[in-house]
Amino acid sequence: MAKDTITQLPLLPLRGLIVYPSMVLHLDVGRDKSVKALEQSMVEDNRIFLASQKEINVDEPAKEDIYRMGTIANVKQMLKLPNGTIRVLVEGLERAELLQFKDEEEDYFLVDVEEIDETHGDKVEEEALMRTLLDYFEQYIKASKKTSKETLSSVSDIDEPGRLADIVASHLSLKMKDKQKILEITNVKERLDHLIEIINNEKEVLHLEKKIGQRVKKSMERTQKEYYLREQMKAIQKELGDKDGKTGEVAQLREKIEEANMPERIEKVAFKELDRYERIPNNSAESSVIRNYIEWLIALPWTEETEDILDIKRAEKTLNDDHYGLDKVKERILEYLAVQQLTESIKGPILCLVGPPGVGKTSLAQSIAKSIDRKFVRASLGGVRDEAEIRGHRRTYVGAMPGRIIQGMRKAETINPVFLLDEIDKMSNDFRGDPSSAMLEVLDPEQNSTFSDHFIEENYDLSNVMFIATANTLQTVPGPLLDRMEVISIAGYTEIEKLHIAKEHLLPKQIKDHGLTKGKFQVREEALLKLIRMYTREAGVRNLERTLASICRKGAKMIVSGEKKRVVVTEKMLEEMLGKPRFRYGQAEVENQVGAATGLAYTTAGGDTLSIEVSIYPGKGKLTLTGKLGDVMKESAQAAFSYIRSRAEELNIDPEFHDKSDIHIHVPEGATPKDGPSAGITMATALVSALTGRAVRKEVGMTGEITLRGRVLPIGGLKEKSLSAHRAGLKTILIPAENEKDLENIPESVRKDLNFIKVDHLDEVLKHALLEEPEDESK
Repeated sequence: MAKDTITQLPLLPLRGLIVYPSMVLHLDVGRDKSVKALEQSMVEDNRIFLASQKEINVDEPAKEDIYRMGTIANVKQMLKLPNGTIRVLVEGLERAELLQFKDEEEDYFLVDVEEIDETHGDKVEEEALMRTLLDYFEQYIKASKKTSKETLSSVSDIDEPGRLADIVASHLSLKMKDKQKILEITNVKERLDHLIEIINNEKEVLHLEKKIGQRVKKSMERTQKEYYLREQMKAIQKELGDKDGKTGEVAQLREKIEEANMPERIEKVAFKELDRYERIPNNSAESSVIRNYIEWLIALPWTEETEDILDIKRAEKTLNDDHYGLDKVKERILEYLAVQQLTESIKGPILCLVGPPGVGKTSLAQSIAKSIDRKFVRASLGGVRDEAEIRGHRRTYVGAMPGRIIQGMRKAETINPVFLLDEIDKMSNDFRGDPSSAMLEVLDPEQNSTFSDHFIEENYDLSNVMFIATANTLQTVPGPLLDRMEVISIAGYTEIEKLHIAKEHLLPKQIKDHGLTKGKFQVREEALLKLIRMYTREAGVRNLERTLASICRKGAKMIVSGEKKRVVVTEKMLEEMLGKPRFRYGQAEVENQVGAATGLAYTTAGGDTLSIEVSIYPGKGKLTLTGKLGDVMKESAQAAFSYIRSRAEELNIDPEFHDKSDIHIHVPEGATPKDGPSAGITMATALVSALTGRAVRKEVGMTGEITLRGRVLPIGGLKEKSLSAHRAGLKTILIPAENEKDLENIPESVRKDLNFIKVDHLDEVLKHALLEEPEDESK
């Protein structure tokens, strides 16, 4: 309840301090207005109104900067100090509320204040609250150790609840706002409740502070202990002649581990191994093993990746600039980039480029990396026999190393390179394991995010890597491994494509490499064409490049020796430089032959033509096969022979021919192994031709498997076989009807020059391949 007494008093604004009723304390006053207010107080009745500033930093407080609730105090003593400030002893009398400022006084604040009476509740309840407060305050003093025990004794003697609350509040380490709030609570019971709650919270905070302090102390003690032990270790190592010991090296490795951006689990492993390394003597064999392991963990990329440039037009231009043709491969790469651009989450594809040597499989992989701005790394798998080459050796072995995959990732320095697995078909297995089986995990998009290398022992994520494998043939690649890859076949180049590649890529490169210029050395187009036709017969362009290098060397010699100032290579000059042509352009027969048919074969070096000869002479029906033929090819010959015997009469062949004659089937180039079923119809045609005397048309080539009923079955490698037929100068090709779907893969320039005839049965083959009448033997 408020008293009905309004008093006019000078105001002394306090900074960072609150004075409660019954408190006696010293104040240092230095501000002019505050000094004037004190002087005015001393002139009148020694009373002054003390109110706190809301903000401690304000030097010249305005009306709104001062709290409304304050304390009327009695100035008991004033003392002027040498530095100009005044020390005052004040005693708080009672709470009062500031009503208004009197503006007529400018030297100090003169204010109207109203004295505030405290309100009391139940005496018994207040008594209980007082005891609780004292009990809590005692516990607070013990925990904080900032307040002396004498304070507790002096506080315990107070029997007035309001005064007790104020004195206890003055001894607590509270914020200004909290102290002001206590001053503003006029109900004694509420003030006691509020203080008990505050002290309880403070006790909990002090308890937590104590726990934290103990933990920090323990941590510091452990750190100090480690420091002393390390210093002792240094001294011992120095005495043993180990100079600076490992300390500097370990510190350096520790720093590198922290900077390596490893995943948390890998970092733990690295630090654990580092601790082991630190404890093991330098001369121990295991020391170098652990050191090597830590260095591998540091060197591997764990999070570093390059940002893909997902610009399809730029990628297309890069691929077209570097390679001519190969449309299917380029299209697949651009499809991948388009999906990547839309989703930004697709896993790296695993492509397998299959094709003959020299068609640009390896350089194509480099172009893919360049087109999307990724790092490129290559691992050659040719001749790899040991599973540890892929997965690495366990660290228990002397000289253990990670496998080629992890080695490649270290070279790449990023987690998303283009990784070329070269010659994947040349891997083989022996007693040391099967490396192709170890590749299954690497090339499975569902598993390679947790690839495990025996040396590293921790899972490594390969899911962001774009794997590209190359192979000459799929026959030696195990089925499960093949199943994990997307196979893209690259056939050999056509004559027109080779001419373009030679003009645009190979020749300019060789001219530059041999120190020549276009002004000094030129090769005419007709000479290039003759070079392709007569000197290099291959599916790729490797031999062509080698031959161009030979011409450039000879041209350089002519220029340097002074024989010529400028060399222009023509068709005639080719023979002078390279000798006689190595091949006859157009291997087709010069004339129609009896018992000789031209087949089409598919080899690892691309397509080729295959001449099959049949000779019949008196005997007892013996069938002889020569030319280093494989089992499948021999069985095809037997099938053709059986079919002809079963259809002898319809084919106008003596039904008893197998009793009267011996038959010899020979495939020239006898030193070269040959196998496969696709020569079936060629053998049957040559046999029928030899037995009937009807000649085989010289411009006809054929391919297809034969059954005992004379059906023609589909074959593989039609594109490569067609290119070889085109090179050989054939005009008509007989193909199985079921291979019609493969015709769209054959280049337009080849389809235009060749007549493809689709056949279902050997009767159709004979109709198109043989002349109607037997050759006149009198000729």
